[in-house]
Amino acid sequence: MAMFMSGLAAPVPIFLLATVMGLVRPSDVTMRNLLVGETMPAPLLMRAMGVSRTTADMARIAGALTGAGLVALLGAGLAYVGVCTVYALSLLLTLNVGLKRVRVLGPPPAAVSALQALREGFAYIWSTPDVRAATLLAFLMNFTAYPIVSSLMAYVAKEIYGLDQTGLGWLVASFSGGALLGSILLSTHGARIRPARTMIACAFAWFALNFAFSWIGSPRLGEAVLFAAGFAQSFCMVPMAVILLRTADPAFRGRVMGVRMLAVYGLPLGLLLSGPLVENLGFAVTGSLYSLVGIGFTAAIALRWRTHLWHPGAPANDRT
Repeated sequence: MAMFMSGLAAPVPIFLLATVMGLVRPSDVTMRNLLVGETMPAPLLMRAMGVSRTTADMARIAGALTGAGLVALLGAGLAYVGVCTVYALSLLLTLNVGLKRVRVLGPPPAAVSALQALREGFAYIWSTPDVRAATLLAFLMNFTAYPIVSSLMAYVAKEIYGLDQTGLGWLVASFSGGALLGSILLSTHGARIRPARTMIACAFAWFALNFAFSWIGSPRLGEAVLFAAGFAQSFCMVPMAVILLRTADPAFRGRVMGVRMLAVYGLPLGLLLSGPLVENLGFAVTGSLYSLVGIGFTAAIALRWRTHLWHPGAPANDRT
């Protein structure tokens, strides 16, 4: 806000600020997921995660539809005044988050260094098949699925559909709208699904929809496909979080979720690779390659850990 209001906004400082925000955001997401895991009993975990994702999806829809319009109407500086106001209100709301843990896990563990905790988290994930499979799938989704429906959306809006900021907002809102519908269904009927099976099936569906979106030249049809992709995304990523929170040893839950958040760095890797590919091959071919790679590695993960991910009696498929 200060840079835009003072006229000092330029690519280099904006990139630096985005880097700092990127360093902070994983801690935010990790703590929100841990708060749900620590306060909700296992039978309510799927529905609770659905409610949590519902609030995030609603915010994305509102932000996509209003943010671009505010920038076009008021300019970036005044638009970011509104953004900073929302963040300030969010900070005030966090003061009501209780400090007392609901679950009693016994004496607190001995203090260890951050590096030691990270090593222990990796070791635990590597030795726990269902947690390892879910973590690898999280990296795969960030590397191959999210680039198509995140930052590359601006390229699609401008270069393929010929849309302005408002049109881009509608594309983002379409994806978030599908995710919102999926989150609502999970919050009401999530106890009926088998998490690991649902995660794998909807990962395939998401990649297939991304493949179709890569070749669509009509904005309205693209919005419809994005809505379906957002729906599949919820039914993939929410059960994934539930698997990690439910099956991980409570003493290692924080470390597991911390390592899980490292998987989001598959997204910048995917975006860095997608830039040259789009420039040389086009968005359609790039999106198709990403989707096919995602389908192939999802199949490999499902086959390698099929006993833990597909068997109805596996802990990762527990409905209770």
